[in-house]
Amino acid sequence: MQSLYLQASIKESDAIQEFSLLGGPLHWLGRRMGLVRCGSNTIRLGVALGVFCWAVLLSLAFLEGFGRRIFSLTAVGSHVRLLVAIPLMFLCETSVDPRMAEFVRYIVRSGVVPAPSLTALAAAIRRARQLKDSRLAEGLLLLAAFGLPLVGRLDTMTGGTGSWAAVLHSLGGKFPWTAWWYLGFCLPFFRFLLFRWLWRLGLWWWFLWRFHKLELHLIPTHSDSTAGLGFLEVVHENFAALIMAISAVCSTGFAEKIASGSMKFDALYGWISVVLLLIVILFMAPLGMFTQKLWKCRITGMAEYMVMADHYVSAFDRKWIRDENVTGESQLGTADLQSMADLTNSVAVVRGMRWIPVGQRQMTVLLTSTIVPLLPLLLLKYPIDQLASKVFQMLIGM
Repeated sequence: MQSLYLQASIKESDAIQEFSLLGGPLHWLGRRMGLVRCGSNTIRLGVALGVFCWAVLLSLAFLEGFGRRIFSLTAVGSHVRLLVAIPLMFLCETSVDPRMAEFVRYIVRSGVVPAPSLTALAAAIRRARQLKDSRLAEGLLLLAAFGLPLVGRLDTMTGGTGSWAAVLHSLGGKFPWTAWWYLGFCLPFFRFLLFRWLWRLGLWWWFLWRFHKLELHLIPTHSDSTAGLGFLEVVHENFAALIMAISAVCSTGFAEKIASGSMKFDALYGWISVVLLLIVILFMAPLGMFTQKLWKCRITGMAEYMVMADHYVSAFDRKWIRDENVTGESQLGTADLQSMADLTNSVAVVRGMRWIPVGQRQMTVLLTSTIVPLLPLLLLKYPIDQLASKVFQMLIGM
């Protein structure tokens, strides 16, 4: 009977589809053009899209006499969106999508999702695959991206090269071909790609929510300190490129506002906190859905392992401490001492379990990816020579 149950479990796990959030018309077009390799390597597609938009924009700007203006600090956001943010979005999906697939394979093969829950897991994967290939979803995202300027207040709040109103004001109310191309295609297309990623993040959080609702087999003594969910940290480390893209766009938006005089440098300190909070909400906070299960696993594990430890320690004490016939020589080389140490380590692992599958490495990657694109803003207050001098003085202790 047990053999038949095992065979049924293996057959069920083999029937589970490969998890992936890559898809949709744009991904299909990239594959047709040969810009998507191995099904998930979309870096070439991202670079091609960004460079194409930027090259046309640059050509039109020089033809119409806006060459110097487009390279001013007040227009730096247009270059960062097209040459930095768009490729980084595709770099992120190239790195994170295979890790998501590996995570799903891991939770099946390791037994984190037991056999009775495999059917529900397979259903969640099928639904996620259907939604990520939805033409209706991408159509609505495209409509939202191109229709955002119609919502005047939202468009005005972005400012700089992220706003129709700001760009047209900088051009004196004129509407040359350069503005047509940037405002009519480049900016909405960038917004579409950003909305597309937010949609995928939503699908990923929805899948994790369905996953955490299953009856999971969590082991409190697992060496990853999260009862077997530690691979989630590996997945979320690969969001670094997307975090850098978001932070870079925010950084250039601040730079444009400071350069135009509509924002003071000191206001940055509050806005940087807002950016950090946004990143935490998008990429870390939803992992808190596992807190209840991890807390319960820790409490149950502490109760079970402490009982086992009490029995073992009592037996060890009777055998090696209270027995008057025991000598130091008889204790040498006994495996009971090593077992005592192993048991102590196991209890320590259970006691040190984390309540959320977020580790120090993941937090370091997240903070670094957020802060690095914001560092160039220091040059707006401290010229490069003064900044270098300050760093040198700090290094030598002056």
